[in-house]
Amino acid sequence: MPHLANHPAIRFYDGDVRNFNFPEGKFPYVIHAAATSARATFNNEDPLVKFDTAVNGTKRVLEFAASHRAKKVLYVSSGAVYGPQPSQMARLPEEYLGAPYPADVKSAWGESKRVAEFICGYYADKYGLEIKIARCFSFVGPYLPLDIHYAVGNFIRDALKGGPIRINGDGTPLRSYLYAADLAIWLWTILFKGASGRIYNVGSDKEITIAELAKLVSLSSKVPIEIKIAKRSVPGVPPDRYIPLVERAKKELGLAQTVGLEEAIKRTMIFNSLKLRNTLNASPPWSRRGWGR
Repeated sequence: MPHLANHPAIRFYDGDVRNFNFPEGKFPYVIHAAATSARATFNNEDPLVKFDTAVNGTKRVLEFAASHRAKKVLYVSSGAVYGPQPSQMARLPEEYLGAPYPADVKSAWGESKRVAEFICGYYADKYGLEIKIARCFSFVGPYLPLDIHYAVGNFIRDALKGGPIRINGDGTPLRSYLYAADLAIWLWTILFKGASGRIYNVGSDKEITIAELAKLVSLSSKVPIEIKIAKRSVPGVPPDRYIPLVERAKKELGLAQTVGLEEAIKRTMIFNSLKLRNTLNASPPWSRRGWGR
């Protein structure tokens, strides 16, 4: 986004979040959203590297915030801190005390976020920092990777290629998606208006099955796209759920989902269609599909 990167209000500092040098100046507001990348996760990143980056990165950022006397700090956490959602629980509230299974290396993300939240509490108590925590769930919008482990991104990719849309599982898991613009509004609002030490779920509370999500992507295409489901559902087995309760954000901060999922998918597909078209137009004719080898 060069129009932002080149703006005079923006300045970049190179460094690893775990040990970056503190820049000089006043920094009254700090947003800590740094972690290893989703693509690294997709490529089987070492779980200990992921854990170390989230935990020690948070400690370093909060050292910076304390030394520069930041007025407000936002820590971007994850719904993964809750661990598996109980099948009988429709939506996960902030008060739910579930957790990932600690001995499972796949829980590195959720466990590191839990520890990082503890560090937030420690720095708030010791240094008087005003820290708010946003537990983020699932999202859709421009710049969402289409080729890693995000179902909605994979479905949009499949649709843009002409299909079929492939579901690797049985299509029964329940998810919810908030549009990227709403996500930005929620995070800014929590930073400035959220209560100190308060945790807020961030996401949509409108559930949809993975199969229904694929259908919605298909219907959002110029022509309906075929959907292929790899596995059959097992009767009597409750579906996997990952849905937040967001009443706290709604009631305390007046937040709401302003862009529905169907519109969010359409906007994301248009963005990626234009991006693909621009890429093709920028490439030499012989490198485009259909122009030979």
